[in-house]
Amino acid sequence: MASISPTPSFISSTHSRSLKRRSGQSSHALQRDPKKGLSRILRKDAAIKAIERKANSKKYNNLWPKAVLEALDEAIHENLWETALKIFGLLRQQQWYEPRCQTYTKLLMLLGKCRQPEQASLLFQIMFSEGLKPSIDVYTALVSAYGQSGLLDKAISTVDEMKLVSDCKPDVHTYSILIDCCTRLRRFDLLKDILADMSYLGITSNTVTYNTIINGFGKAKMFQQMESLLLEMIESDSCPPDLITFNTFIRAYGNSEQIEKMEKWYQEFQLMGIEPDIWTYNSMISSYGKAGMYGKMVSVLNFMEKRFFSPTIVTMNTIIDVFGRAGNIEEMEEYFKKMKFQGMKPNSVTYCSLVNAYGKSGDVEKVDLILRQIENSDVVLDTPLFNCLINVYGQAGDMRKMGELFLEMKENKCVPDGITFATIIRALKAQGMTEAAQRLENKLIATRDNE
Repeated sequence: MASISPTPSFISSTHSRSLKRRSGQSSHALQRDPKKGLSRILRKDAAIKAIERKANSKKYNNLWPKAVLEALDEAIHENLWETALKIFGLLRQQQWYEPRCQTYTKLLMLLGKCRQPEQASLLFQIMFSEGLKPSIDVYTALVSAYGQSGLLDKAISTVDEMKLVSDCKPDVHTYSILIDCCTRLRRFDLLKDILADMSYLGITSNTVTYNTIINGFGKAKMFQQMESLLLEMIESDSCPPDLITFNTFIRAYGNSEQIEKMEKWYQEFQLMGIEPDIWTYNSMISSYGKAGMYGKMVSVLNFMEKRFFSPTIVTMNTIIDVFGRAGNIEEMEEYFKKMKFQGMKPNSVTYCSLVNAYGKSGDVEKVDLILRQIENSDVVLDTPLFNCLINVYGQAGDMRKMGELFLEMKENKCVPDGITFATIIRALKAQGMTEAAQRLENKLIATRDNE
């Protein structure tokens, strides 16, 4: 069941200014494709709701196929798992309905993303009840659903179950999914048996398999194992390292601030004939910035431009954020201007960095200016941006504006998260409003208990 966000009692039900009023708008859809018209998004949203309403009734059994299927696809696309399951229930009532493995695969992948393993298990049973034999893709999606939810025992048992089905043996993709889940959960102890299992079944690891494990080792800072696996790839005829391997090494060493190692492997991969791409340079810029090596960070940007690699919004956002965190407001503003001069539209990430930097320097007037820029732009508002703004005004003791932003957040369909409420509670306590802070904490506890 979706959680209900409590509203702090100190916030008035009416407020004077509106940051953005986009009733019924899907901000995520806009962010993915800014060329979509608002009317089209509203129509899609309305279509989903209309189909969802019909799903609550058993009298609709001969609806137009296109309407139902498009609503289901859109709900899956937007990660609305509860809505998707309701629409799927309506789909199964239709006279023209035929069960398809592809539909079940999509739903199982969605339930995996949304960490709903029990729903995934139930859906799998429904598939059997319809007399549909699961395909390899369906089984693999179920493995993913269990694995992403941390249920590795169930994921492994599902792979074992696949082995017993004659034409549904697990393939390299199935095992890559399982390996990815293991590395995400730092269960490297399971990899040896999984790889041995693959070898026994005659399944050869490919570059994707190796890259998945290397990525896991890199995030866990297991650099010796990471390099050892790379050596296996180099010596292998079938799994040569590729650009993803290159970028994984750069990111792993860069994030750990092992700059010399990062630079060494940058050269090594080029000697292997693998050339960097924009993601390589973005990772290096981030790493140099994190290490406080601002000169090298700017040098990479200049080198990119000389090599005809156009900086992306990620590149400029990274540099803006680095200078902002360092308190170098002038450089931050300079790159913000450069970004706009190059025709890049600032997004939520850009404004988060600016707001945080101005808030840290105590320049609330410039945050006001940023708010006005946002009002006059088509930037897609999200929860992190609202959290940044609420934090700045809370620290400045402006409870009224903080309350207005909280209400605007709900109007823009941005769901408040733990950071939102922790920020508000901290601001209330700082202003001596301990009773209001306690009431909000109690509401949060009650809401979590009822979920």
